[in-house]
Amino acid sequence: MKRKLPNITSKLLPVTAVFLLLMIWQTASSAGMIPRFLLPSPLEVAMAFAEDFPLLMDNARVTLLEAFIGLAAGILIGFVTAVLMDCFEWLYRTVYPLIVLTQTVPTVAIAPLLVLWFGYEMLPKVILIVIVTFFPITVSLLDGFRASDKDTISLLRSMGASKAQIFRYVKFPGALGAFFASLRISVSYAVVGAVISEWLGGFSGLGVYMTRVKKAFSFDKMFAVIFLISAISLILMWGVNVLQKVCMPWEEEDR
Repeated sequence: MKRKLPNITSKLLPVTAVFLLLMIWQTASSAGMIPRFLLPSPLEVAMAFAEDFPLLMDNARVTLLEAFIGLAAGILIGFVTAVLMDCFEWLYRTVYPLIVLTQTVPTVAIAPLLVLWFGYEMLPKVILIVIVTFFPITVSLLDGFRASDKDTISLLRSMGASKAQIFRYVKFPGALGAFFASLRISVSYAVVGAVISEWLGGFSGLGVYMTRVKKAFSFDKMFAVIFLISAISLILMWGVNVLQKVCMPWEEEDR
């Protein structure tokens, strides 16, 4: 009982903080301290969300489809790249600086070029999501592989284990924690990357919706879609936590 009480308290604190922030925001808006055309009240945002709910869901479906396809491709490319760089030192020295270089170019600078090269369909959006998601996956997995216990690897080698067996029983399980940590970052990057790419060209999606309501000066709807994007990111990160518990049950036992 004593152990559960701090856990319950720690979970309630963020909810309480958000509730207090919304109350202060609503009070300030109702008292006229903040002009409503600059910052609509939470109640107005909620009403705008309810009013445009079907339209928001239709656009969210497009954005999530782009995010999931790009994330899946980013995970696959990141995993393969990390494995190859772990196996071949010369490849690590050659490719790793190039991977780091891809992250120095701003996303908003790449997106217009992708739209120019590949059009306004889904392909340029997926490519942008791959660019922003595969980096944390690759780096975290590579660090996890290289952090494997050297004595355990030497023992397995002395027993005649192959590289594939060492990878399966030592390196891969040891890198799972780093992988899920990077996956939590990547799922949020995937949604944000999809929205940014939709800003610059597209026919549907939350980014296109944001562009339209911004031009119409509907700031209540703008905040509604911002909150929706944040909620989607939080739900996806929660899903990653659940998946980690399923794939790494030994961590829960240690706790």
